[in-house]
Amino acid sequence: MRSIAFADFLIGVGILFVLEGLLFAASPAWMRKAMKSALATPDSLLRVVGIGSAVAGLILIWAVRRV
Repeated sequence: MRSIAFADFLIGVGILFVLEGLLFAASPAWMRKAMKSALATPDSLLRVVGIGSAVAGLILIWAVRRV
């Protein structure tokens, strides 16, 4: 039997794929520019933004689960 947490994780990954796919389908040129911009961004800034996004995601999940 799979745990509810693992099922939620898989749903989250699925939603991520859907959103990413929609962005690429809707505007491939914009996504290409965004990737080039990410390549030019210093590692330290990408790391800070990544950690900030992860923390914001955890807070959102916590807030939704708390209700």
